[in-house]
Amino acid sequence: MTTFADRLVPDELWELFQRVVPASPTRPQGGGRRRADDRLILAAIVFVATTGCTWRQLPPIFGASWQTVHRRFAEWSAARVWAKLYRIMLDELGARGELDWSRCAIDSVSVRAAKGGT
Repeated sequence: MTTFADRLVPDELWELFQRVVPASPTRPQGGGRRRADDRLILAAIVFVATTGCTWRQLPPIFGASWQTVHRRFAEWSAARVWAKLYRIMLDELGARGELDWSRCAIDSVSVRAAKGGT
Protein backbone atom coordinates (compact mmCIF):
# COMPACT_ATOMS: atom_id res chain seq x y z
CA MET A 1 0.00 0.00 0.00
CA THR A 2 1.30 3.44 -0.93
CA THR A 3 1.52 5.90 1.93
CA PHE A 4 1.09 9.64 1.83
CA ALA A 5 4.86 10.11 2.25
CA ASP A 6 5.57 7.67 -0.61
CA ARG A 7 3.45 9.77 -2.94
CA LEU A 8 5.35 12.93 -1.99
CA VAL A 9 8.75 11.20 -2.10
CA PRO A 10 8.62 8.38 -4.68
CA ASP A 11 11.27 5.65 -4.55
CA GLU A 12 13.27 7.15 -7.42
CA LEU A 13 13.51 10.55 -5.69
CA TRP A 14 14.37 8.86 -2.39
CA GLU A 15 17.23 6.94 -4.02
CA LEU A 16 18.67 10.16 -5.48
CA PHE A 17 18.22 11.97 -2.17
CA GLN A 18 20.12 9.31 -0.26
CA ARG A 19 23.14 9.99 -2.50
CA VAL A 20 23.41 13.62 -1.32
CA VAL A 21 22.11 13.71 2.24
CA PRO A 22 24.80 13.78 4.93
CA ALA A 23 25.04 10.86 7.33
CA SER A 24 22.95 11.10 10.47
CA PRO A 25 24.96 12.23 13.46
CA THR A 26 25.40 9.71 16.24
CA ARG A 27 25.23 10.55 19.91
CA PRO A 28 28.52 9.53 21.55
CA GLN A 29 26.80 8.99 24.89
CA GLY A 30 23.99 6.95 23.30
CA GLY A 31 20.38 7.09 24.41
CA GLY A 32 18.02 9.94 23.71
CA ARG A 33 15.10 9.97 21.35
CA ARG A 34 15.21 8.04 18.13
CA ARG A 35 15.90 10.31 15.16
CA ALA A 36 12.87 11.05 12.99
CA ASP A 37 12.89 9.17 9.68
CA ASP A 38 14.63 11.15 6.91
CA ARG A 39 12.10 10.08 4.27
CA LEU A 40 9.18 11.33 6.36
CA ILE A 41 11.02 14.58 7.05
CA LEU A 42 11.72 15.01 3.33
CA ALA A 43 8.04 14.34 2.60
CA ALA A 44 7.07 17.01 5.13
CA ILE A 45 9.46 19.50 3.49
CA VAL A 46 8.01 18.69 0.07
CA PHE A 47 4.51 19.16 1.54
CA VAL A 48 5.39 22.62 2.86
CA ALA A 49 7.04 23.58 -0.42
CA THR A 50 4.17 22.40 -2.62
CA THR A 51 1.18 23.48 -0.53
CA GLY A 52 2.45 26.81 0.72
CA CYS A 53 1.52 26.03 4.32
CA THR A 54 3.73 27.38 7.06
CA TRP A 55 5.98 25.17 9.14
CA ARG A 56 3.59 25.57 12.07
CA GLN A 57 0.64 24.35 9.96
CA LEU A 58 2.34 21.05 9.19
CA PRO A 59 -0.13 18.20 9.85
CA PRO A 60 0.88 15.54 12.38
CA ILE A 61 0.70 12.79 9.71
CA PHE A 62 4.47 13.13 9.19
CA GLY A 63 5.22 11.97 12.72
CA ALA A 64 7.56 14.83 13.60
CA SER A 65 7.02 18.28 15.03
CA TRP A 66 7.26 21.29 12.78
CA GLN A 67 10.37 22.31 14.74
CA THR A 68 12.09 19.03 13.87
CA VAL A 69 11.15 19.34 10.20
CA HIS A 70 12.37 22.95 10.05
CA ARG A 71 15.60 22.09 11.88
CA ARG A 72 16.35 19.28 9.44
CA PHE A 73 15.52 21.60 6.52
CA ALA A 74 18.02 24.14 7.88
CA GLU A 75 20.69 21.44 8.41
CA TRP A 76 20.25 20.08 4.90
CA SER A 77 20.25 23.60 3.44
CA ALA A 78 23.53 24.38 5.19
CA ALA A 79 24.97 21.14 3.74
CA ARG A 80 23.84 22.27 0.23
CA VAL A 81 21.69 19.15 -0.14
CA TRP A 82 19.15 20.94 -2.36
CA ALA A 83 21.77 22.16 -4.84
CA LYS A 84 23.38 18.71 -4.97
CA LEU A 85 20.00 17.02 -5.46
CA TYR A 86 19.11 19.46 -8.24
CA ARG A 87 22.40 18.75 -10.00
CA ILE A 88 21.97 14.97 -9.71
CA MET A 89 18.41 15.22 -11.05
CA LEU A 90 19.60 17.23 -14.05
CA ASP A 91 22.41 14.73 -14.67
CA GLU A 92 20.03 11.77 -14.47
CA LEU A 93 17.45 13.35 -16.76
CA GLY A 94 20.14 14.45 -19.20
CA ALA A 95 21.63 10.95 -19.34
CA ARG A 96 18.19 9.60 -20.24
CA GLY A 97 17.65 12.27 -22.89
CA GLU A 98 14.66 13.63 -21.01
CA LEU A 99 15.77 17.26 -20.85
CA ASP A 100 14.56 19.70 -23.49
CA TRP A 101 17.31 22.32 -23.54
CA SER A 102 15.50 24.22 -26.32
CA ARG A 103 13.24 25.60 -23.57
CA CYS A 104 16.15 26.71 -21.39
CA ALA A 105 16.57 30.31 -20.31
CA ILE A 106 19.77 31.92 -19.07
CA ASP A 107 19.52 34.92 -16.82
CA SER A 108 22.28 37.33 -15.96
CA VAL A 109 22.71 40.62 -14.21
CA SER A 110 25.02 43.35 -15.37
CA VAL A 111 26.19 45.96 -12.90
CA ARG A 112 28.09 48.99 -14.04
CA ALA A 113 31.43 49.47 -12.32
CA ALA A 114 31.30 52.90 -10.69
CA LYS A 115 34.28 55.26 -10.89
CA GLY A 116 36.16 53.21 -13.45
CA GLY A 117 36.37 50.04 -11.37
CA THR A 118 36.79 46.64 -12.97
